[in-house]
Amino acid sequence: MTSMILLAITFLCISFIMMTLANILSKKSFIDREKSSPFECGFDPKNSARLMFSLRFFLIAVIFLIFDVEIALLLPLIMTYNSSNIFIWLITSLLFILILLIGLYHEWNQGALEWAN
Repeated sequence: MTSMILLAITFLCISFIMMTLANILSKKSFIDREKSSPFECGFDPKNSARLMFSLRFFLIAVIFLIFDVEIALLLPLIMTYNSSNIFIWLITSLLFILILLIGLYHEWNQGALEWAN
């Protein structure tokens, strides 16, 4: 028991020393104005280099990913149809589809599926 505690303390000390060394060695020694600017061609930028990102597009992408993963979770239900109890399979699949439909209704009700306002 004491050897495990000693080993854990040793690992913690080694990891702390490595993180401290990495933090000290990774600092830049000087800051150059041209190197820290977004364009390195010698011209000063007229406006910000950052472009506005559409939050609506991000929301649609997240909703797509969520429903895509849920569809991937529905595929094994089809494969287990023959090897499981029909009543339990039906309850499980209907409950899962009901949760999907409630989520879709909530997103629709919140207006997240409307692209143009």
